[in-house]
Amino acid sequence: MTVKREQVLIEALPYIREFYDSIMVFKIGGSIMSDRTVLEDFIQDVVLLRYIGIHPIIVHGGGPEISQAMEKFGKKAEFVGGLRVTDKETLGIARMVLLGNINAELVNLIGKHGGKGIGLSGQDGMFLKARKKPLLKVEGMEPVDLGFVGDVEKVDPEILMIMAGKGYIPVISPIAADEQGNNLNVNADTVAGAVAVALRAKKLFSITDVEGVRMNPNDPASVISEFPASDFGRLVAEGIIKGGMIPKVEACVSVVRSGVERAHIIDGRKHHAILLELLTTEGVGTMIRRS
Repeated sequence: MTVKREQVLIEALPYIREFYDSIMVFKIGGSIMSDRTVLEDFIQDVVLLRYIGIHPIIVHGGGPEISQAMEKFGKKAEFVGGLRVTDKETLGIARMVLLGNINAELVNLIGKHGGKGIGLSGQDGMFLKARKKPLLKVEGMEPVDLGFVGDVEKVDPEILMIMAGKGYIPVISPIAADEQGNNLNVNADTVAGAVAVALRAKKLFSITDVEGVRMNPNDPASVISEFPASDFGRLVAEGIIKGGMIPKVEACVSVVRSGVERAHIIDGRKHHAILLELLTTEGVGTMIRRS
């Protein structure tokens, strides 16, 4: 049965009304950005949301691209506990990739699709302050100094509010500054969560390359459409959430408990996944709510 266009629009109307003038934060990672078609879909969706009165803010990572650039400069990427060891030269490469390449390209794509993007890092207006990570303790190893890697200490949302209020779509690179003005590389998921909480965002989206949280980890069709944050511990204990999904879901649970209404994990490879999740009854992916 063919769904008429007017039926699609009517179904979307109550959601457009509900989300009008709200802030939504979208975190996008390297695995999605490496596919041009998927990236264009994502940008089109974000620009459309802006035109219907939603204020989208993008936070991007770029781990794979940084590692590739390091190889070109003759440096080997080193990770401890899933975090990149970042010396001064590596930080320079990360800044070049994140700010000069990825951020600029996302802003360019927003313009191509009729939006107004503006690239930002934590240095701009000093809106994102961080402190250097303490020595990392990993079982069986001596404590490790990760170098120029930071934890978010404070988000001053003023510049983001101004830009969003003027119709711009802020695109944030996860480079922050400490009290002395030194640059620190910060995990993009951490930045997205901190920004969402500081802005009292209605929603945080983690755009990834998995369908969502699966009831059966081996069955892509068993995605759990939604669950309350209070179920997180039980789902981990039962082995439903495991491995690499644990930190993704944990980050979403944390922001929901800190005041963000909903957090979503959706598969960015699905065409126009954001619109399907936001503006249809059925939705896609997994939504985590407060209760």
